[in-house]
Amino acid sequence: MSPSNKTTVVLVHGAFADASSYASVIPELIARGLDVVAPAVPNRSLIGDSAYVASIVRQIPGPVVLVGHSYGGAVITVAGTEDNVKALVYLAGYALEVGESLGELQGRFPDSDLAKALVYTPFPIEGSATAGTDVSVEPDKFPSIFAADVDPHLASVLSVSQRPLAAQAFSEAAPAAAWKTKPSWGLVASSDHTINPDVERYGYQRAGMTTVEVDSSHLVMLAHPERVVELIEEAVRATSR
Repeated sequence: MSPSNKTTVVLVHGAFADASSYASVIPELIARGLDVVAPAVPNRSLIGDSAYVASIVRQIPGPVVLVGHSYGGAVITVAGTEDNVKALVYLAGYALEVGESLGELQGRFPDSDLAKALVYTPFPIEGSATAGTDVSVEPDKFPSIFAADVDPHLASVLSVSQRPLAAQAFSEAAPAAAWKTKPSWGLVASSDHTINPDVERYGYQRAGMTTVEVDSSHLVMLAHPERVVELIEEAVRATSR
């Protein structure tokens, strides 16, 4: 466990990815003396996923900078209300308002290329006669939509190792918005074909975040890890003075 005054960076992955999406960022943060936790998010529901991440944050004895990529942005919006969260960092992410769902925020803007590349697959729900629905990306379209500027060999691996998102997560309303009370930073991936960059800009502007733009695909942590580390470091410095 880290000392109570030492900042821990908690990295929350998004849909169609897992914690390995931070593989290029984690060593750099550790080299800078930061503790890092990168949990495996269930990707089953916004409320459930947020509760899971919040439970991890509560067990960290010191201050936390909570980082969310993509759908992970929606998760940190809710989980970030934990008392020891000192800052939020959104990476090509959804910054929801209280009572707003992913579908509602996205619906304000034209669809990205992702909309026509989604695959819907039923999965069993324990104790229920009704199946759930997993959402993923067509593997052959994944590299161009999700990871256009990532090494092609790595993108091909990512395309067949996706962590799907349950469809339920798109329609659940956020019960809280931590950015209302916590300082927040946002990175817009301006060449994003997964989330319309205007969705990112709108959410960040509405929240009054410190915002930067990077000419990047959706997987900015793998395409431009140095820019991501810089932004996280900025949030750490600003909230640990």
